[in-house]
Amino acid sequence: MATRIYVLLFPKETSSEPIIYQLVKRYDVEFNILKADILPQREGVMILELQGAEEKVKKGLDYLRSFGVNAERLAAAIKRDDEKCFQCGACTGICPVGALYITRPSMEVIFNPEKCTGCSLCVPVCPVRAMEVSPVSAAITDAGMHL
Repeated sequence: MATRIYVLLFPKETSSEPIIYQLVKRYDVEFNILKADILPQREGVMILELQGAEEKVKKGLDYLRSFGVNAERLAAAIKRDDEKCFQCGACTGICPVGALYITRPSMEVIFNPEKCTGCSLCVPVCPVRAMEVSPVSAAITDAGMHL
């Protein structure tokens, strides 16, 4: 079962269509709308958490893209500056999905961006600010939304 957060940019032609309803019905995925700004006949933006079998989520995203919806994983919005990170491990205790973890016996802190849901809980707990929100969030702000 995969849980990931996506930023969806809707073209104005599809903003009044029940696309998310069909996504759930056809592909058996669960969703949680984290933020949305969608009005009829205007471009819209939505931050959506999708959960389901990996293959169903992938097919569901392909379905959205067939309507011209730009779907980008928000996980790309979190990055680690390896130069700053001094391997303290503070982030590993807060990460709800295990994208940050400590390997043994080396005690190295590993960041797996593929597992990251983009929740950003790791950002404020890092004492040296090695965990950062990347420019993907700037695109969200440009579309009129704030995280």
